[in-house]
Order: sequence, then C-alpha cells, then structure tokens
Amino acid sequence: MPSNDLTITDNRTGKQYTVPIENGTVRSLDLRQIKTSADDFGLLGYDPSFDNTASCKSAITFIDGDKGILRHRGYPIDELAAKSTFLEVAYLVLYGELPTKAELAQWEANIKDHTFVHENIRKLIDAFQYDAHPMGILVSAAGALSTFYPDAKNVGNAESRELQIARAIAKMPTLAAYAYRHRQGQPYVYPDNDLSYAGNLLNMLWKKGELKYKPNPVLERALDLLFILHADHEQNCSTNAMRSIGSSQADPYVSLAGAIGALYGPLHGGANEAAINMLRRIGSKDKVNDFIKGVKVGNERLMGFGHRVYKNYDPRAKIIRATAEQVFETTGRNPLIDIATELERIALQDEYFISRRLYPNVDFYSGIIYQAMGFSMEMYPVLFAIARTSGWLAQWREMQMDPQTRIARPRQVYTGPPVRAYVPLEHRNSAKPAQPASKK
Repeated sequence: MPSNDLTITDNRTGKQYTVPIENGTVRSLDLRQIKTSADDFGLLGYDPSFDNTASCKSAITFIDGDKGILRHRGYPIDELAAKSTFLEVAYLVLYGELPTKAELAQWEANIKDHTFVHENIRKLIDAFQYDAHPMGILVSAAGALSTFYPDAKNVGNAESRELQIARAIAKMPTLAAYAYRHRQGQPYVYPDNDLSYAGNLLNMLWKKGELKYKPNPVLERALDLLFILHADHEQNCSTNAMRSIGSSQADPYVSLAGAIGALYGPLHGGANEAAINMLRRIGSKDKVNDFIKGVKVGNERLMGFGHRVYKNYDPRAKIIRATAEQVFETTGRNPLIDIATELERIALQDEYFISRRLYPNVDFYSGIIYQAMGFSMEMYPVLFAIARTSGWLAQWREMQMDPQTRIARPRQVYTGPPVRAYVPLEHRNSAKPAQPASKK
C-alpha cells in the first residue's frame, strides 16, 4: 500500500530511515536521525540560496512558476488588477478576505488617519546629503519610526499589531515623497486625505503652487495598478529578510527597514532600472536583431526576461504591457516601448530563448511606465517598497500568529581548518599579502 512518506537508505551504513512527507515537503530536522555514529551530528540539508527549501508555511500568495500563475489568497492576479484597488488587495493579503463595502470604508479611514508623520522625521530627512539616494533615506526613515512608536515593540499584542500595520502602510508614501522632494530640493507637501492612496502620493510628489492638486485619473489608476502587481510575491529576498528579522520579535518598523534594505540591492529592486538601461543602449528597433545576436554569443545580457520562479510568462508583465498603452495616451508615447515590444516579439519566436524559458517579467515593462509618468530611476525601488509594504506586513503578521515560529537560525557547513595550537605573535609567519599602510 502507498504511504505518505519517504524511505532513505544510507549507503554509508546500510541503514534505512522513514521520513514523513507533508505538503510535498520533508522536515529538515527529520534528516538529523541519519548518522554514521552516535557522536555524529546528523545529516543537514545544504541550500545556500533556498532554491529548494521552504522556510515557512503561508496562506497569502500562491505561485506556480511553470504555469505562470500568481494568486493572492486564491484570487488570480489578473482579476484583482482589473477589479480591485490597491487598498482592497492590501486588506486581502493581510486579512485573508476581500473587504465588504463597510470594511473597506473603515480600512481606508484607518489608513488616512495615519498618513502624516512626526515633524522630527522631516528633520531627519533634512540631515541627509542633498543628492542622497531616496532608498537610503527610506531605509533610515522607516527604521526611525520605531523610536516614535515604542508601543510597536509589543508584537504579541494583536491590537498593537493592527495599529502598526495601518500606520506603516499609511506613512510609507509620505516618507517616499519626502525622500524624493529632498533630493529635488523642493519643499515637502503634506498628505491630502481627500485623495486616494495613489492620488495622495502623486500629490505629495508633484504638487507645485496650486491650492488643490488634482491627479490625472489615468496615471492615478496606473500607479494603483502597479501597486497591486507588487503587493506580495511569496518568499523573495526582501520578504525573507522581513520574516527573519521579525522572528526575533523585532518591531515591524525595524523589520521593514531591513526588508527595504534587501530591496535596495540591484538584484532585487533594481531590475526594472537595468531593463531601462538595456533598452536605452539598444537605441532603436532596427538594432534589436544585432542585440539579440550579442546575447546569444555572450556579449550582451538580456534584462527583464526570465525569473527565479517563473518559467513561463510572468502574469504581471501581461497586465503592465496593456496598461502602458493607456498611460501613453496621457503622457505621450515612450519610444522605449517600441524597442521593448520588438525585443519581446523576436525573443518569443526564437528557439534560443524558448528553450531557456526566458519570458518577459514584471520589470521589463514597469520601468517604461514609471519613466513615462516622470519618475527618475532612483524612485523605481521606492515605489516598489510602497507597494510591497502590505505584503511584508502580511507575512510579518502571519508569522507572529504562527505557533511554530521560532527565531531564524540557519545552520552552516563549516569549511575552515580543524583545531590548531595557538601561535605566539613573535613566532607567526604571514600567509597573506602585506596590508597597505593606513591613510590619515
């Protein structure tokens, strides 16, 4: 009779072990029983980038990379993008269900209650160099919120957790806009709670001397849509950082700062910037074929194609591509879109890319839209962080409520020297190049 377990034979000893299978996984700790002797520590799994290791159980986001599927709490991303607002999706990823009309009204009111930040946060941002990268400012400002809300440290209190979640989601656009305006040398703009979540961000970014800023509805909806598409994406680098930091029971603001720091890395939050730079380097549609040839021989690198998880067309990329045309009707056509669509057309017909399962991802088109809307490339990961805050907090909240949560503490495979006798200073011979003299 079939059983839901795995039988392992250790060829070193000839012993057999039975390991239970649950949800398509085996527990790594169950491997510890596999030993060659009584003083053997036991078998460890080695997976330095978590390619095949599940670090948690989660009910928030489902991804099937082979089929190009992304769902939040069971809802396909294309339906959410077409029918919901970002704050609806944020509520969904946090609380498991789409809000009723009354719940949504209360949720939106809660967010608007917390959009303003303490004036001392402005002073903190003012202390940065005039050309400081907005992501560097955002990391610091998000972490600083911990000092303004010491009650956030009570992570075991459900009421406190919900308060911090509303605060963080509400304040992130304000911090982002202040970071941008600081870099531009422009005065900060206070939140306008008569506007939508995306509309208020546009107000704080672009308002000049007008008494009342009125966001363009097409751009407002496009930004809200991009926020939906970036709300959560399972256990990526920044989400893993959020959970790892939060597992020590650190408050959500310092955990957010760590997640933003992970997103700051060019391999995570900088992918759409790399795609824009690639399209600029190509220059025109008639040069796409030459670029493709360069990719095949290793002289060029194709950015915005392929994904760590997706081995099919990223479902978010399809949605963004359609949105781009709507944005261009308002902003004027970004010439990079023609290069992008030609590159996609050729690549999707070429066996070289098909066999490698290289399809456009969300970053291939998102940067083009951001550029058309007037955002500098330094702001791309900042916009990403605003959207992903909802997902980070949903993951943090889920982890805090999981009774199996323990402080993250990965094992390592030690590859250094064995025990050695201490050598007195006068008897040591240098095995390394001489260190350069310090400069004073």
